[in-house]
Amino acid sequence: MIRKTRILVQREVMAASHKVAHAAYNRPSILKEIIYGIMAGLAAGFLWKMHHWNNQRRTKEFYDLLERGEISVVLKDE
Repeated sequence: MIRKTRILVQREVMAASHKVAHAAYNRPSILKEIIYGIMAGLAAGFLWKMHHWNNQRRTKEFYDLLERGEISVVLKDE
């Protein structure tokens, strides 16, 4: 019983390793790699642009508050 189980496990491992080896021998898809690169670039660019939009919004709010007189950059004398 133990021997049969051990043989079955070995066969399953060999079958699984054959599938992995077969997948490793496939040539890389150039089109997929190009698409993945474009998508990664667009995602990174969008995050970078969102960061700059946030900084631009903060700067605009600061100058609007400064213009309305709600804040000041000059220290008050005590």
